[in-house]
Parts: sequence; structure tokens; C-alpha cells
Amino acid sequence: MAKKPSSIRSPAASNANNQNHDGDGNVLRNRILLGLPRRDYDAVFSKLTPLKLQLHDLIQEAGQPIEYCCFPNTMMASVLNIMADGKSVEVGLIGWEGFIGMPAMVGFRTSASRIVVQGAGTTFRASVSDMRGVLRKCPELTAALLRYSQEATMEVTQIAACNRLHEVDERLARWLLMSHDRIRLDDLPLTQDFLAQMLGTRRASVSVAAGILQRAGLIRYGRGHVSILDRNGLEEACCECYGVIKHQLANWKRESQ
Repeated sequence: MAKKPSSIRSPAASNANNQNHDGDGNVLRNRILLGLPRRDYDAVFSKLTPLKLQLHDLIQEAGQPIEYCCFPNTMMASVLNIMADGKSVEVGLIGWEGFIGMPAMVGFRTSASRIVVQGAGTTFRASVSDMRGVLRKCPELTAALLRYSQEATMEVTQIAACNRLHEVDERLARWLLMSHDRIRLDDLPLTQDFLAQMLGTRRASVSVAAGILQRAGLIRYGRGHVSILDRNGLEEACCECYGVIKHQLANWKRESQ
């Protein structure tokens, strides 16, 4: 049973390292929540429920109503576009840096994409009606969500170009780096089928791409998991897209300070 949000301390009252914990001892990591002033933070946390999500749990379905919004904490979600034949390709990743449910915050009722848990962990969830009410009273939260929306849009456009123009091994390296940034673990629970779905390619192509990275000593690829052995080498092996995304995010961070 999830504990009430009141068991989580406000960052305004915590130490300089923002070591906020929920009732299960989990460190609060969501960047948007940690960046809020005390008034906005308290307002939004009065509506949030902490939850633990498992690998492949469905958060939102394409074309279906959005009932809840989420601030991922230690979990990571994949944003998938679904084709008429049932095939899918990943167009985005959401982790501790972000928010799930932005369409509902601007008046839309349904999700354009399928969003599933790719890395098990914790999140903070609120109903759409509660979040809309909070936004009317919290200008700093509104601004933070708008900034994140722009960041996510930039990443989606870069990933779209990456999926069209770059080799599978480069795309796999880019995807592993982006996942590593969000999960912050070297061991990722990934099956060959799921990797093929994420990259929009065949299982055989994933096997070849993973083999290239493994022979280079960058990863260890086994049944149902990938271990990152050399992150610096993985950055050198990936396409330009990862660096483009990181560079733009760094530029925007400087501009907003």
C-alpha cells in the first residue's frame, strides 16, 4: 500500500544535498519537483501518491483517456508510437527529469502515444483533475512543465532523425546512454524483443548491433539484460544525436539561469 505524500519532506526544509526520502527510504530525485519553491512544492505534493511500478507496466495507451499524471522518480518510461499493423517504435524516454501527462495539462483528453515502464522504480501520481487545479495556483510548476515540454519535443525530433538516418549499432549505443542517464544503473533489464521494439528494427539486427558493441568491450549482452561496461567508449561509438541532445539541454540550462 502506497504511503501518503505527507511522509515526504519538502526540499526547502532539507539539507543542501536535497536528500528527501519517502516512507520507504527512497531518495526524491524528480528534477521538476525538487526545483519548485516551497509553496508550489507543498501544493503539488498534497495531491500526489507515491507508487512502485514494474517493468512493462502500462502508464498510458494511445487513443485512450489520460486519467493520471506522473512525476517519475526512479523509474523510466518509454514513449511509443503505434502503427496500424501493431508495430511500434520508441520516440522518447522519460525519467527523473520529466513528467508524464502533458497533453491533459493543456486541455486534451487522450494520449497520442503508448507509454510503458522500461525501468522499474518509483513515481509520484496525481489525477488529471487534481493536477489541473494545482497548476492554476502554481506558476512556477507551470513554467517548469512548459520548459520540460520543450526539452522533450527537442529530444523527440532528434530521435526521429536518428531512427531514420543512423546505423542500428549507433542507435543502440545512443539509446543505452539515454537510458543510463535516467535509470543510473549499469545493468538494464532488456530483452532482444523489447530492444527491437524500441529501435523499430528486427531482432536479428539488434543481435548484430549488440554483438558489435560487445566485441568492442563496451557492453555485456545476455539473455534479458544489458550491462554497460565502458560508458566513455559507448559515447564514442554512438551517433552524433546523443551529443546534440546533451549540448542543447546544457545551452538551455545556462539560458534559464
